Amino acid sequence: MAATANKTTATMAEPLVFIDGLADQDQRCDAHVICAAMTRLSGAVPVMWGPSIIGFGRYQYRYDSGRTGEACRIGFSPRKGQTVLYLLDGYGHRAAELARLGKHKTGKSCLYIKRLSDIDQTVLDEIIASSLAFMAQKYPE
Repeated sequence: MAATANKTTATMAEPLVFIDGLADQDQRCDAHVICAAMTRLSGAVPVMWGPSIIGFGRYQYRYDSGRTGEACRIGFSPRKGQTVLYLLDGYGHRAAELARLGKHKTGKSCLYIKRLSDIDQTVLDEIIASSLAFMAQKYPE
């Protein structure tokens, strides 16, 4: 069986142009704030990954199956009705932070928020910084 190429790869599209094109004004404003926070916390410039993910930094991974690839260290995607933050160290160990965060949902490595006004942005910054520290340890640059 041939290996399949990753569907989500870095592109040359401009993240700020993508954000400015969002139809929902509140989501557009939230995306600018999240983009600025992730830029500040990661020290990386935003890069589009696929058509709708804004990522920061890169890392190379290798699964036990032997499959390899490249992905952003952290990122987010403004989706219809919510914004998804991709923070790869998961949420199982974050009960205290999540309890202070505000209204949200989680998936394995995804944090879903409807709007920034629903959450404590200082706690979100803590979660992002913690995820970046995890990534630096697991996937040193």
